[in-house]
Amino acid sequence: MGFKSLDRIIGTLQGQAGWQEQPLHCLIKCWPEVVGTVVASHTRPLSIQRDVLWVATSSAVWAQELTFGRQQLLTKLNTYLTIPLADIRFSTAQWQRSRDKGLNATNQLQTDFWREHPSLVEMPRVPKLTKTPNFQNPKAAFQHWAQVMQARSQGLPLCPQCQCPTPVGELQRWAVCAICTTKKR
Repeated sequence: MGFKSLDRIIGTLQGQAGWQEQPLHCLIKCWPEVVGTVVASHTRPLSIQRDVLWVATSSAVWAQELTFGRQQLLTKLNTYLTIPLADIRFSTAQWQRSRDKGLNATNQLQTDFWREHPSLVEMPRVPKLTKTPNFQNPKAAFQHWAQVMQARSQGLPLCPQCQCPTPVGELQRWAVCAICTTKKR
């Protein structure tokens, strides 16, 4: 059995669905074709999270109207995707941002989403290392990681249930840490 050339292997991989494009990028490209130009002018696909497409709409009326017809829209969209969507959620929440930044700013919108996440821990600004530390063994790497995590959790309030350092946002939202919250369910 002979070896396949690298060009042939790469060609095969590129021919496979989903290799070159992420589902959201594929969806953004086909969006006007699937929903029509009028609806596309009042909507912007923002992100796909856990097989749910989040779409910004220009008004609550558009969000409500599209919510009623989302099953038909799901059927159409899933013909373009390798991994089918489970649902679509429409909201006016990110409309102004998405319109101002354009469709190429999807990553920025997802970054903004994580900035508001309750588990976010604000880190003090530290100068970036010009050289990546080279640890001599796994134990040294682990000790460095443990020191960084300990410094990161300094000053965090403790979860009233498990007494672990907890981001302030988690305590404000759930009154306990995220781990204790999931144990309640």
